[in-house]
Amino acid sequence: MTQHSNQEESFSSMATSPEHSEANQEANASGDTAEDNKKAPRRSIYLLPNLFTTSALFSGFFAVVASINGDFAAAAIAVFVSMVLDGLDGRVARLTNTQSEFGAQYDSLADMLSFGVAPAVVAFAWILQDIGKIGWIAAFVYVACAALRLARFNVQIGSVDKRWFIGLPSPSAAALVAGCVWVFHNFDATAFGFKVFMTLVVAAAGVLMVSNIRYYSFKDVDVKGPVPFVALLAIVFGFVVISIEPSVMLLALFGCYVASGPIMAAMRKARHSKSKKKAA
Repeated sequence: MTQHSNQEESFSSMATSPEHSEANQEANASGDTAEDNKKAPRRSIYLLPNLFTTSALFSGFFAVVASINGDFAAAAIAVFVSMVLDGLDGRVARLTNTQSEFGAQYDSLADMLSFGVAPAVVAFAWILQDIGKIGWIAAFVYVACAALRLARFNVQIGSVDKRWFIGLPSPSAAALVAGCVWVFHNFDATAFGFKVFMTLVVAAAGVLMVSNIRYYSFKDVDVKGPVPFVALLAIVFGFVVISIEPSVMLLALFGCYVASGPIMAAMRKARHSKSKKKAA
């Protein structure tokens, strides 16, 4: 009798103990869910950053429509406007703490149109179609590489050094292509040599996007901190210079950025080989 009563007491204590009660299991489950919710990205939809993304998407679509209508200068300008709006949506989301998974996916899809499809269509409608199959192949290479570049960027978020982009960023590639169209169209450059040059530019921009060449991201620049007065003067001077001849100056600016990646890679390789020789 004593053993039986002890077993009943032990069973009853197990049934009412915190480790075995249903209430405790529900509490643990709710605790796990709360912890998972903290780690998971927010799935909400916020108006302000997505408004900038939608504006960038509209500008990219306008570039496609303008190029079909033969207004290539407006199409190229629309690509640059889209690039500015794309740079603002992420910063606005971070400043207002409205980052979300939806916003990130929406931004990536908008970038595919604005910086992948739009520049290729603008270049093809302007001059690449004049050289036949090679022209549309170069345009397709650019579009495919832009898609691969954006997919790789989404996968690599949080796993690479934020100071560097691996491969040419798609907005910079789009700016290079749109800048060439804007400048050459203004100067009415339609000779066969320019057609070949544009084909090489479009294809090279696509290849650079999927390359492993590093490009400086400027993400470690502190825009909130104090700056010397000379830096402010340099910014004002930069705007004045760009306003003199926007198409030429923007092309020169982004051309230098595109060239900086291969140049810096060659310099690093030369230093590495020189240090190897010294060690040997």
